[in-house]
Amino acid sequence: MRKTAALLPAVALSLAACTSGNPLAPGPKKDHVTVGSANFPESLLLADLYASALKAKGVKVSTKFNAGSREALYQQVQSGSISVLPEYNGALLGYLDAKSRATTTTEINTELQAKLPPAVGILDSSPAEDKNVLVIRGDTAAKNHLESIGDLTPYASAMTIGGPPEFKARYQGLPGLKEKYGLTFKNFASLDTAGPITVKALVDGSVQVATLFATDPSLVSHGFTALADPEQVFSAQNVTPLIHKGSMTPVAVQTLNAVSAKLTTAGLVTMMAEVQNEKKDIDVVADDWLKSVGLR
Repeated sequence: MRKTAALLPAVALSLAACTSGNPLAPGPKKDHVTVGSANFPESLLLADLYASALKAKGVKVSTKFNAGSREALYQQVQSGSISVLPEYNGALLGYLDAKSRATTTTEINTELQAKLPPAVGILDSSPAEDKNVLVIRGDTAAKNHLESIGDLTPYASAMTIGGPPEFKARYQGLPGLKEKYGLTFKNFASLDTAGPITVKALVDGSVQVATLFATDPSLVSHGFTALADPEQVFSAQNVTPLIHKGSMTPVAVQTLNAVSAKLTTAGLVTMMAEVQNEKKDIDVVADDWLKSVGLR
């Protein structure tokens, strides 16, 4: 299970107990930026992008990759033992406030800035998102000219849609699709959480529509089409640097914002396909991308 807010538990930790982070964790290093990551490939790739871009601008960089879950990482950013962490704004807001109903990038970031403690902040969100998306096979999309979720309206009643069990009842699932788009599907198939069972079901046609993550490499390897969601049933999940403010220099802030400005969902999909499908080293993929956009 990854990071998308709709699929993450609402962990009701006491933020008051976390205001100084982990008392056993070291504080910020003078003249250093420590880049952290969670323990899944996309977080590692994003952290490597940050670290390499910062080094290219002469910033002294340390790394703490595979540093644990959001709960542990958040405390380390608070304490300053991690200076910057690639986050997903919607999922982070869901962690801080499980009752939030913000969906757009602007709404989410406005609420985040109000809820984060004084020592912690966010930098510019990138256009790149790893949110839940509805996916169909490429041949189905081409045959029926399907580009957006709303385009499913004439076909949904004859289609089986697949997703994790909770997709049937949560708002960012069948209820939201019915409310926002008027869609009622023929059947619902309970599958895994955007994993190999879901991919197989799409490939063999046992489901015609399914929910995956927007940067899943199978979109490339199987030629799937992710449908646009103009009504925003699925909340924004922009890649966003979470920072310990006291650890940031003006050069570091400018560099990380420059990375965010260049990073797109399509670019992230391509990089993740290189890492997971082609088995390229993450540091090579990160450096190649930074060079391609003029940041290294």
